[in-house]
Amino acid sequence: MVLFIWPWRKSTSQSSSGGVERYETPCARKGTAMASDPPGDIGFMRRAMALAREEDRKPGANPIGCVIVLDGAIIGEGYNEVDICHDPTSHAEIVAMRRAGEKLQQSEFRGATLYSTLQPCGMCTMASIWAKIGRIVYGAERDQVHPMYFEDRHLDTMDFVRDAFRDDLSLSGGLLADECAALYVGPDEEVPKDEQFNR
Repeated sequence: MVLFIWPWRKSTSQSSSGGVERYETPCARKGTAMASDPPGDIGFMRRAMALAREEDRKPGANPIGCVIVLDGAIIGEGYNEVDICHDPTSHAEIVAMRRAGEKLQQSEFRGATLYSTLQPCGMCTMASIWAKIGRIVYGAERDQVHPMYFEDRHLDTMDFVRDAFRDDLSLSGGLLADECAALYVGPDEEVPKDEQFNR
């Protein structure tokens, strides 16, 4: 289990090349709460999981849940509505951002934390960067689920965050990872190509 923090720093000094180095904090064990979880993280992730489970029972919904929290209060939440809305951008994170924007009547959420049951895809990560979200916390790791949940083979959330101009975004992965991963098709399960989301 690894907790990723952006900006990554091995120490208080910059690397010799001038860039920021990677910092990793090991946690107790994969799939449990992370040792450095701020108060409330588990409760908000469980809310995202409840949304994912509840909405998975609706036709056209997919079991990905997201909650956005600012100052300890939920300002937006959602689940994947791509097939409900016939809109490829209606991922859980985007739906939650839209609802947060409507509630606050603004498009930036500085200081907010986004909780997602699955590592965000590239689109949702970039939207989080543009929305000025301060922290992303996700449950299931990319390698815990089938590759069909992601749009590319090699790029992941970390690549987008690492390349962003912002240096005030933190990212924590693996909160309640095993419980979140149980919502999805496993990495080694056989899924016909015509049923895979990314084909």
